[in-house]
Order: sequence, then structure tokens, then C-alpha cells
Amino acid sequence: MVRILRNAAVACAVAGAVNAATPEQWRSRSIFQVLTDRFARSDGSTTASCNTADGNYCGGSWRGIINQLDYIQNMGFTAIWISPVTYQIPERTVFGYAYHGYWQENLYMLNDHFGTADDLKALSQALHDRGMYLMVDVVPNHNAWNGSADAVDYSRYYPFNDKKYFHDYCPISNYSDQTMVENCWLGDSNVELPDLRTEDQAVRDEYNNWIKELVSNYSIDGLRLDTVKHVGKDFWSSFNQAAGVFCTGEVLAGNPDYVCDYQNYLDSLLNYPAYYPFMGFLNSTQGNTVSLLRAVEQLKTECKDVSVLGTFTENHDLPRFASQTQDLSLAKNALALTILWDGIPIVYAGQEQHYSGYADPANREATWLAKYSRRSPLYELIASVNQVRNQALSIDANYATYNVWAIYNDTNTAALRKGFDGKQIISVFTNKGNSSASWTLSLGNTGWSAGTTVYEILTCNQVTVSGDGTLAVPMEEGVPRIYFSMQAASGSGICGSMADGTTTGAAAPSSTKESVGAAGRKAKKTRKQVAAVAGAIAAAAGAI
Repeated sequence: MVRILRNAAVACAVAGAVNAATPEQWRSRSIFQVLTDRFARSDGSTTASCNTADGNYCGGSWRGIINQLDYIQNMGFTAIWISPVTYQIPERTVFGYAYHGYWQENLYMLNDHFGTADDLKALSQALHDRGMYLMVDVVPNHNAWNGSADAVDYSRYYPFNDKKYFHDYCPISNYSDQTMVENCWLGDSNVELPDLRTEDQAVRDEYNNWIKELVSNYSIDGLRLDTVKHVGKDFWSSFNQAAGVFCTGEVLAGNPDYVCDYQNYLDSLLNYPAYYPFMGFLNSTQGNTVSLLRAVEQLKTECKDVSVLGTFTENHDLPRFASQTQDLSLAKNALALTILWDGIPIVYAGQEQHYSGYADPANREATWLAKYSRRSPLYELIASVNQVRNQALSIDANYATYNVWAIYNDTNTAALRKGFDGKQIISVFTNKGNSSASWTLSLGNTGWSAGTTVYEILTCNQVTVSGDGTLAVPMEEGVPRIYFSMQAASGSGICGSMADGTTTGAAAPSSTKESVGAAGRKAKKTRKQVAAVAGAIAAAAGAI
């Protein structure tokens, strides 16, 4: 009952400043990534076919997203990231249509498959009415052409309607050659991606003017920048400044030294250097914690500000987690780690339904075919974990900037702490899987003193820290454990916690499944009720 109030209260705390949103404001957000064509249809259908292999438009729209904002917000998300909105090449290619939004033709026209300008404005307003943020994907690196490079008709493009705005054709054959990466073309002979001369001042000026207009027209709060490493770094500084809002960039590489340097030119980056260790640890029971914990330390050293990096375990370019393992316990660990790691959590639509498409285009399934189930185990887990993160943010403006660190690890298990004394979250992750035996972990260095009562938020079991300061953590079926003190949970609704620090009379659930399910059902609240509690933490708006 109270989860959506707390989640929305955190979102509404900064609702008065939804434009020109800063990195400081974004670091307290959590993002639900939506591939617009595949998330929700305007007609509300949950049966309309969508064969990913066909590459057709399936009918998702901005109005459809508006109609499913309760579904998103009830998981505790405070922002959404939508596909590029620009007009795309209209032809069917050998790969299908440009439903994904990365084959643009005209910057100043919208993709009418998704709706009208009024529809996009309505989506922005609907999000802001809920205290949520809108992030839009943009693609400054290239346009697209259905065919070979020698046949490109540059006059079709707008505003870059002449060959002089583009690099001469050359394929990228060596990704170790940065000049080639920046100046040669992505794509292939079926669909070429003509590479813009983003080093030219005329191109930069046009892009800077366009992004100012786009952000202003649609009250956009943040941008996801595509193919960042394929554009010279100094382009991004002026583009980020011109946008006037938070920008996070895609640098698809795993080397922290290479990736983190881009944060000297942009507010934020998608955390690919953490993604690969996440997968190495969690996508099978054979992984280990070594690379995961090494990533913690490397990122702290190499990146300018890890608290605003985008943390994820799935997106539209990567294999679904469930395509690599069907072990639901491992999926639970992956999602909980995504949300409780340093940075801004990002969950890709369909991940909450345990979708299992392997690679593009199979990983771009229609969310509506799962009928927006709120009883999915992963939907319910996300809601619970977002709830405790949102509570930690609401009681401590410094929670987001406290860097996670390991208080315990062995080959298969890692225990992490994030947050200052009294307001910390202790989380335990394992890759032993759902068929593993039960065992008990004894944790020190939690920051809690002897006698402190804490909740395990997925079971709602209460545990008292022992006299020697250790916390007994029972592990079973390979699921994660997440601990938060009863005092810190006060008034949040976490496990029935009330404003006076007591709990409701309801018996504690006997299993993780029962607990998270009950919590998920309590998340349904009206917008009026959400607004009623927003003022309670409004004073924290400037800090988070």
C-alpha cells in the first residue's frame, strides 16, 4: 500500500524542476527503458501479434506508454527512457523497418508511427504530473540508407542534405584505430549508416540548435546518446551544454580506462565496464566474484563520478539475461544488483517478465504479450528493491554518492554495503543458483551495532544483530538477501513498517515469493494519494 507512495514521493520531491534536470537530480532516479514500438499500443491490445523476426512496426506508441505508466511507476521507477523520436527511413530493408529509431532521415520531423507532436508532449506532461522524468534517445553520429554506400541520395536528408556534411565512405575494419572508429561508417551493404562530419562547425551548430529545440519543445529531462565512441570527444562537450539537461552516453566497450575518459566530456555513461563483470559473475553458476569486485575499485578510480553512471544487465543491443540462463534465482540476483549498485539503475522493458530473446531482433519483444502482469516474480522483486533504494534516498541525500564496497566475498558470493551508518543497505548476491543447498553466512562490517533489528526485505523476516556485531544471513535457493534497519524503514511501508517504527499486525511472509507478491499488490495507489505524501520530502529536492 505504501510502496507507491514512497516511490512517488521521491520522484515528486524534484517535480518542480523537471526541466534542465541536472546530474545531481538524476542520480537519485531509476530508469525503465522502453523500446517505444514494442511496449504499449494506443488501443491497449495485449494480443496484437509482434513477430520480432519480421522487423515490422508492431504498433507501440507514445499514447500507449501513457496508458501504462501505472505499470511502470508501481515498480518504483522514477524515469523512463524512450526510443529515438526522429523521422526514419521509410522503406523496408532486408532487416525490416526502422521501428527501433536508429535509422534517421530527418531530424526535424517526428516518427509518426509513434504518434504526433501533441502525443509526445502529452507523454512528457503525464510523466511530470507523476514527478517522473523523460529521457529521449538521440543519434548524432549517422543517418541511414537502404542500400549500398555508392547509391546514397543525400538530398533526402534534412538538414544535412548534401554529401559535404558526411565523411567519405569507409567501413570500420579495426576498432583499435580510433580515427577509423570516429570517421568511418557503421552498417553494411544492406543498410549503410552515412557518418556525419561532426568535427565540422556547421554540423555542430546545427546539432546544437536542434537539440535545444527538441528539449524545449517536449520538456525533455535527459538524453541517452547513441554511438558515443564513433564521434570525436570534443563534439560531446558542446552538445551536452547545448542540450541543457543530463546526458548519458553509450560507449560500447568494457575497458574502464577507455570508457571513463568520456565522462570528461559528458555528464554520464552507460556502465558497460560493470556490465561485463556482472555477466561473468551471474550468467552461470560457474562464475566468480573476482572480476566483479575488481570492477568496483577500477570504476571508482577511473571514472569521474560513478554515482551517475547508468547501471544495467539488459538493453536492446544485448542478449536477454534469460537467454543465457533460465535460472530465476540468478535473474533475481542480476536485477537486485542492478538496482543496488552505484549509479542510476536501468531496467529494460520485458526484463521484469523474464523475456528471453537472445540478440537483435529477438530481444525486442512486445511487452504487451505478457499482459503487463504485476504478479511476475521479477516484477514484484523489482518493486521491492526499488522501494528500499527509494527509502534510502529519501532519508539520506548522500546515499547515492556513497560508493558501494564489499564487506565479504568468496568464490560464489559477495556481500556489499552502500550507505552511511544507520541508513545503509547490506545486500548479498550469489551465483549458486536455484538448486543450491542452504547455508548461513555470518557477516561483520555491516555498520550496525549489536541489538539492531533489521529487515530482510524480500522475506520480511526480522533479524537482530548479534552481540559480537555480526549478522546471520540464511541463504537458500540461490536468491539474494537485502537488509535494511527497521528504524531506517520507518514510515516507508517496507514490510509493513509504520511511522512509529512498529510493523503492522500482519504475519511475516514465510517465503520470498509470498513476501514480494504481497508487497507488489500493496503498490496500487491513486495519483491523489501519491500527491498527498510528496510534500513530506520536498525539502530534500535540492540535495537529491
